Formats: sequence, structure tokens, C-alpha cells
Amino acid sequence: MTTKLRAASFQNSLIDSAMIPTNAITSAKISADAITNAKIADDAIQTENIASAVNLGRRNIIINGAMQVAQRGTSQTNIGNSTGGGYFTLDRFTTAFTTSGIFTMTQTADGPSGFANCLKLDCTTADTSISAGEYGILRYLIEGQDVQQLKKGTSDAEQVTISFYVKGNANATYQLEFKDADNNRINSQAFSVTTSWNRIELTFAADTTGVFDDDNAASVQLNFWLHAGSTYTSGTNVSNTWASSTDANRVGSITSFFDSTDRTFFLTGLQMEVGSHATPFEHRSFGEELALCQRYFCLFADGNELIGGGGYQSSTFPDVVVQFPVPMRTGPTLVQTSGSNYYGVTTHNALPETFNDFTVAYTTSNINQLLYPNQSVAGTQGSYGRFHCQGSGKISFNAEL
Repeated sequence: MTTKLRAASFQNSLIDSAMIPTNAITSAKISADAITNAKIADDAIQTENIASAVNLGRRNIIINGAMQVAQRGTSQTNIGNSTGGGYFTLDRFTTAFTTSGIFTMTQTADGPSGFANCLKLDCTTADTSISAGEYGILRYLIEGQDVQQLKKGTSDAEQVTISFYVKGNANATYQLEFKDADNNRINSQAFSVTTSWNRIELTFAADTTGVFDDDNAASVQLNFWLHAGSTYTSGTNVSNTWASSTDANRVGSITSFFDSTDRTFFLTGLQMEVGSHATPFEHRSFGEELALCQRYFCLFADGNELIGGGGYQSSTFPDVVVQFPVPMRTGPTLVQTSGSNYYGVTTHNALPETFNDFTVAYTTSNINQLLYPNQSVAGTQGSYGRFHCQGSGKISFNAEL
């Protein structure tokens, strides 16, 4: 006798996977067309449930979100109003500060489970008298051509979810601002920090106003507001609502990172993805993250490292073509340390001829540049030379947003 059971006769949770024998359900036992799109309820399969078991790949728009790459160095002290902000340690993360408060920024080996590293900010000089125009922002910038999938400014505009791990020395409230720099529009949400690592998940509403430019300029700013004066807090800040940027409405009630020299802020696992759900963090290899970072900044040679092979165009004028490891965002700026005998060029069977620094000859290329010494360097016209750093010599190329 065969007994037929209807799905409707089962109550929720009466059958689970432990009750089904191994191999009881196989593809051979499922008839053709037994499962179709029409038979699956709209919310029966959720993206986050698939992502927990299957690597969906290339979801994360953020580069270096796991804080792996720090080409400029792992620590920088005395950051604040005197430095005016900028890129200091971890690649792709910049700062903007106008305050008498001072902090140290480090790549720190203190991440939550699954993360070896994090970004740490440590207040070293407090600022408890906040002037109206003061602000303190940790910022991440994104090219317009990398956010076209958001469909912003169209009727099909997508929601965007930004997730990250944070902790601090004490409870605090800060704010993440999603800014459309092309159309001067903003959307922000507050988040809480405790003394333990917590994952924050913020879904930002779709915006049907203002299309992102499709180019290599900065279209998106992710602004972590850590300090703000009344110029930015005196108005009304409405959470998760797109609006034209008005300074007074940009920030709600937040903690000042500079309220005490005990204050710390830790961040890692930053992810930005299309949709309304935060999926597990998309880990990439160190080599892949480094190559992505080198589009914007490339530490080319440091210490006693080879720069490349060149030659003498005359008896006092050698030059060298430097080939970047990846095409950079735009023709970069040469960043170098300068000092007595920081660099050298060595020809066959000869001691190095030394010099202090380089000049760039063709600055517009994003794949290579021609360098030559700022000083006359003796040699033989037509001879080959190996260029290298000596001691404190270091050259980098900067094409940051």
C-alpha cells in the first residue's frame, strides 16, 4: 500500500535533516520539472544563506578591507591638524582632520576571529573644546567606474549594504556617511562601538537621484565621522535618507574621539556590496589585495633594493625606465626620500656613482616613468647601469584619489 502525504499536513519544524536517512533524496528520485522557479516561494532562498556555504565571489567593492596591506608603513604618530590628514599607513584609507586633537594610526595584529589585522586609531592629545568648524573623518574613496552596478540615479537603483567590525576602549557612537561626491548627496547612519568586536551591518536606501560618473575620479566617499563641531551637527540629521549635502545636517549626536587620551577606535572587515543583506566577508589573498592597492600607490624600492636597468645618454647623464607592477589609476607622482648618496648607478666593473635624488621625465604615463638623477653622474656614454637605492633611499609612486 502506498500512502500519500501532503506538504500542507506537516507543521513547521516537524521534519528536519536529521530525520532523513542518507541518500534518501537523490537527483535520480526527483522527477524532471519537480522543482521550478514558479514552485519556490519568493523568500524561500536568501542570498545570505547561500553565501554562508558558497563563495559568491567579487561581492566586496572595498579594497584592503581586511587591513592586510600597509605599503607606507605600519605606524604613524602625531596625526592631526598640523598634518591636515592624508594617507599614512594602511592602503586606501585616508584621514581628514581639523582639530587640535592628535592621534596615532597603526596596522595592529588584533582582529576578530578570521582577521589577522585591523586599523587602530589611538588618541594621544585630547581636544575637549570643540570649535564649530572642527571635524575628524576616517575616509575611503571609490572610483565612479567601480560603482556603476549600484545603478544610482535610475529607477532601478539598488540598495547598498556596508558591514564592518569595530571596537574601542569604551562605549561610543559614531556615524558612517555614504556620500555621492558627483552630485553632492549624502546618506548617513549611526553605529555603536563597545569594548568587544562587533559586526555592524548598515543597509543604505537606493537613490534614484544623481548618476555616478563613469570615470577614474572619486565618486563615492565613505566617511567615518569620529569628531564634529556644531557646523556639522546643528541641523537635523535624518538616518538612512538621501538628501543634498547641507553641512548643518551631516552629523547627528556622536561621541568625540578626542574626548580623552584613553580613546581608541579599531576597524577591520570593511565590506560594501549591492543588496539589502550583509554576506560573510569576502577574503582575498594578500597578493591580490596588494595588486589592487598598487593601482593607487606603489612602494617601488626601499633600502638597498634594485630600481632597474638604465644607461648613460651622455658622460654625465644616466636614466632608467621604471615599469609599474600594475597600471596605475593615472600618471602618478614620484614620492622619494632625498639625502646625500641615497641612490647609486653601477656600471660594469665599476664602483657605484652616487647621487641624492631623482627627477621624473614623462609624468603622464600610468604604466611606466623615466627617471634621471638631479645631479651630474660621471660615466661612459652608451654604457649600461644598474640603478639602486642605498641605505635610506626609497621611491614610491602615488596616484591616490
